[in-house]
Amino acid sequence: MIDYSDKKFIFSKRKPSNNPIRIFIGLVIILGLMFVMRAISSGKIAPILSITPTPTRSLQSYAQEGEAHFSAGDLEKAIAAYKDAVRVEPNDPVLWADLARIQVYSTSQITIDKDKKARLEEALQSVESGLKANDEFSQLYAVKAFALDWYSVSSIAGENWQDFLIQAEQAAQKALQYDNTNAYALAYMAEILVDAQRWTQAQEYIDQALERDPTIMDVHRVNGFVLESVANYNQAIEEYKTAISITPNLNFLYISLGANYRKLANLSVIESEKNRYFDLALEAFDTAAKINSRLGVKDPIPLRTIANTYVQLGSPLFASANMLAALNFKPDDSTSYGELGVIYYKSRNYEGAILPLQCAVRGCTALESCKVRSGGVDCTEEEANNPTIVIEALPLTTTTVIYYYIYGSALSGMNTATTNYCQLAMPVFAEITAGFGGDPTIMAIVDDGIAICRSSSIDSTSIPDTAVSPIEVETTMPSSTLLP
Repeated sequence: MIDYSDKKFIFSKRKPSNNPIRIFIGLVIILGLMFVMRAISSGKIAPILSITPTPTRSLQSYAQEGEAHFSAGDLEKAIAAYKDAVRVEPNDPVLWADLARIQVYSTSQITIDKDKKARLEEALQSVESGLKANDEFSQLYAVKAFALDWYSVSSIAGENWQDFLIQAEQAAQKALQYDNTNAYALAYMAEILVDAQRWTQAQEYIDQALERDPTIMDVHRVNGFVLESVANYNQAIEEYKTAISITPNLNFLYISLGANYRKLANLSVIESEKNRYFDLALEAFDTAAKINSRLGVKDPIPLRTIANTYVQLGSPLFASANMLAALNFKPDDSTSYGELGVIYYKSRNYEGAILPLQCAVRGCTALESCKVRSGGVDCTEEEANNPTIVIEALPLTTTTVIYYYIYGSALSGMNTATTNYCQLAMPVFAEITAGFGGDPTIMAIVDDGIAICRSSSIDSTSIPDTAVSPIEVETTMPSSTLLP
């Protein structure tokens, strides 16, 4: 028997409590829950486990990133950042002007004319987009003048290149109408006037730009260009150095600096002085190459300039090594094959010059382009197609004509009964004659090549077994456009 004495009945009901404190706490909890539910429904509070949206970057952060990349010398990343900025704020004319300016400068790292043209057209489109937002903004017209000036070369603009130079001057004038203190507009006007061969006026405008704002890189770059155009190379060097001190990571400034040192070397008759200037030129070009290396930018131009300098120093092995390195940076760049051919020709490797020049002038197969990149060693099918790189011919322009006449000269000079190279040379000479028949310097080279072929006869049965020594040709552009 279970004893229930002195035990509380375990199923007995407790009397409800009416404690006011507990009632108050309960009301507070209910009201809190109602507030939270209302905040969630209105979007003021995100539900637990919901995905947090990525915060939108500010316009200023994109612009600062673009300027930082430009200062670092990475123009492609700078362009990308400014494109993001104008997507965020498409009605800001300052951003469009900054984007277009960098797009123009980026063409200094592009070696193919059609790619330069496309990028300059992008710059002009950026200007037009900015003008839709503000058609009275001086800086947009200044950059438009800059873009049109760089566009106004026959290899890009074609036969109507002078029309673009006129348009460039008109755009600069309009920029100055809206703001006559715009130092960029004054500098770009000076650059345009140099290209129009109006040197006195150019000097007047660049002097005004220097007076308005001597802290701008563009002003000193253009002043260097003005001084260089009148053969004042020593002062031009000082101006390029000043531009570099303002923006020290732009490789095109070092290319200009080195080119002026190399000009002084070529003019000097004192051997020690000549060598010193060549060393300074190589140092400047090497700095440009190191900037690219640090940024991971595969720009062949600094290596090309180093190669050309070594040719002038009589060091063909160093020249060829640098040019091959430049070629392998952009193995599908027809221009680099032409440059390599020129280097070989200058180094008197006439036979070796033919195939790379053929790639530039006539195009070449994957096997042929692979052989060029391998330094003249035959490639297997597997090597040539990993990756497959077929080179397209470059059209005949003022920029590419040097590849054409050196190719023809190499073919005619190395013509034998076995090779019958003159069958390839004569059509090249005919093209050059059709396009540049009025240029006495080029035609003198062409006429020499034709004479060699005619003396040996195009008919292979009458061509002598011994090749005629290749003619010495002028390997810098006869026009104002100089090779790096």
